[in-house]
Amino acid sequence: MLNKLKSVGLSSANKALSTSKDKLASLRNARPKGPSGNNYLVALDIGTEFVKALTGKINEDGSIDIIGVGRQHQNLSDMQAGAIADIAGVVENCDKALNEAEQQAGVSVRPAIIGIAGELVNGTTMTIKVQRKEADKTIDLEEMEKIIRLVQQHAEAKAKQQLAWEMGGKEVAIRLVNSALVNIEIDGYPVTNPIGFQGKDVVIQLYTAFAPMIHIGALEKTAEELDLDLLAVAAEPFAVARAVIGDKQNQNLSAILMDVGGGTTDIAVIDDGGVQGTKMFGIGGRAYTHAIERDMNISFDQSETLKLAYGTNQLPSQKRPVVENALSKTADVWVSGIELALGEFPKLDHLPHRMFLCGGGASLDMLLNRLEGQEWYKTLPFTRRPSVNLIRPEQVVGIKDTTGKVTDHTYITAMGLLRVGLDTLQLSGGESGSIREKLDRMLSV
Repeated sequence: MLNKLKSVGLSSANKALSTSKDKLASLRNARPKGPSGNNYLVALDIGTEFVKALTGKINEDGSIDIIGVGRQHQNLSDMQAGAIADIAGVVENCDKALNEAEQQAGVSVRPAIIGIAGELVNGTTMTIKVQRKEADKTIDLEEMEKIIRLVQQHAEAKAKQQLAWEMGGKEVAIRLVNSALVNIEIDGYPVTNPIGFQGKDVVIQLYTAFAPMIHIGALEKTAEELDLDLLAVAAEPFAVARAVIGDKQNQNLSAILMDVGGGTTDIAVIDDGGVQGTKMFGIGGRAYTHAIERDMNISFDQSETLKLAYGTNQLPSQKRPVVENALSKTADVWVSGIELALGEFPKLDHLPHRMFLCGGGASLDMLLNRLEGQEWYKTLPFTRRPSVNLIRPEQVVGIKDTTGKVTDHTYITAMGLLRVGLDTLQLSGGESGSIREKLDRMLSV
């Protein structure tokens, strides 16, 4: 159903990179040559409208201090529906954002985590029941690894089938980008650590996110051109979920998280601290700008100016009715997209009644007012009208801004990417650690 909401797809990304390399070299030479080690990490949120770069310093207690912030506007042709359309243009924008962040931080950082979005990023939670032949034998790490691999294989097959349907029957090469343990039961008994238990039936719930190789390849090429050590590519709604869940403080959190970007709206549903699934559809901030552009027959830049003026109550009164009408029509379609996306979580008895929004598109008050004031939620398994709020940076667990520049909801995704990067570093740091950490290490990709 969500494919009906697609507006634009990934266009050709074959533009030559040679013309931008001289520019990139000069920008890199301007970067500081200070210390760079395993205690630093950079997050790149490559959005449709803006590239955001956060330089983070990892503290001994596992928290992160943001010590550098960079932001660069993207050209209209650089991104389409959350995916890279012009590698050369995006590389240049990323380099400028990185340069700004590193100049402020005073360090040149290579380990990086990059977010991936787009309608074809498929994230879901799958439940698999495994019957053990030797029920009286205790479960060990080797057996758990086999079970987890089995679930991932089933999830990959399902993701390929879903993406083929979205693409009209065309088979798409995909790769696992994120995997997280949601729940384990042994003979109906929930456990947090299955090692050492006996039992016949093991039921495991595992969240997995897969993305098309063409998307991942474009991001890997971007990291290569920027001379970054790419730790991982993360599905952006999963990163937002990691930002809000953190480590232990919010393990029982149940909420719907929405990242409203320039090209897409990314949704993550969290139930009792576990990511139940992620959905994306191709309506973001640009769709509202295009609506004004069509209705008023003016340029995209003029339409963007009017949209921003409307959002800040600075729009001339004579233009307000036509702008509001254009935005309202798009907002109605956007709410329908949310209904469709949330309707694809049939395994949940009820949906969480708390909704948190982030991303630049969420700055338009009309969107929050639509979600709060209309009766759209009555077609879905909510127990009551959902509350709607923006995610604040101070709500992100274990990440503190020391620059004074991370002030609103538009940086939440980048902060979540820092969290996923820290997870990746910790899981790749060796074989020591708790049983839970070893299980998580099996899931790392």
